[in-house]
Amino acid sequence: MRGTTVLWATRRVSALELRGSPGGAGRPCLTAVRVRWRAIILRMSVNAEVAHTARVWDYWLGGREHYLVDRQVGDQVRGMYPQIPQVARADREFLVRAVRFLAEGAGVRQFLDIGTGLPTAQNTHEVAQGAAPDARVVYVDNDPLVLAHARALLVGGPEGATDYVEADVREPEAVLSGAAKTLDLGRPVAVMLLGVLNFVLDTNEAVRVVDRLLEAVPPGSYLVLTHPTLELGGEANAAAMGFWNAHASPPITARSRSEVSRLLHRVELLPPGLVPCTHWRPAGEPDRAVAQFGAVGRKP
Repeated sequence: MRGTTVLWATRRVSALELRGSPGGAGRPCLTAVRVRWRAIILRMSVNAEVAHTARVWDYWLGGREHYLVDRQVGDQVRGMYPQIPQVARADREFLVRAVRFLAEGAGVRQFLDIGTGLPTAQNTHEVAQGAAPDARVVYVDNDPLVLAHARALLVGGPEGATDYVEADVREPEAVLSGAAKTLDLGRPVAVMLLGVLNFVLDTNEAVRVVDRLLEAVPPGSYLVLTHPTLELGGEANAAAMGFWNAHASPPITARSRSEVSRLLHRVELLPPGLVPCTHWRPAGEPDRAVAQFGAVGRKP
């Protein structure tokens, strides 16, 4: 099954060749994309026998970068908790609103997106550089499939910069040293932790991770965070999470409002505070509350 990765990626390159280069500033050159894919594929070893968070999340978002096992587990989770695709979409829409606000309204020009997941529509660099062409974005992930996509397809505009760091959120020193090659950590940075601290099962460790990341950036920096909770979604949500942890990888944990608040103790929350992410500054009437907290805070 591991060979599936090579076959799938080869098909992906062929599809790009058939479509042709989209052209335009900041878009990947077709030849460069092919070279990146082939170089990356040779180094990849992805387990296609166990459902993986990034690929299942991609499936719920309507993407194409997943395997049969991901669809099977994703369908079973959705059968237990039908709102889960809405949670995935709400998390992405929160990202777009938060990044756009920080780039347009707060003047932030540096974004550190940790646990980025598979690329989809309106990625961090697209939103940030759409509002501020000189924005610099660093993506961090430890999933080889995510990194393959990122390196091949996420290309920044000519005025800004986009880079990728292979590191685990549990190792903030590695995250920071990699990010420092592209970002000026002496200037404000938006540290983005969307749906990633739920993989840090111990809350005390999660607090230490956030604290270390924020220690490394100056006042005026921001923390953007989402986190699943069992305080919303009822018993179906809890059952679905239990099923996930029994059948997929890596395991996750949910946290209460008070536990998530501990992760935010070093920042001053922007209104409306810590809320279901559908309720954080929606463009119109907020959608139904989802079982995913969201918040944006500023380091004083």
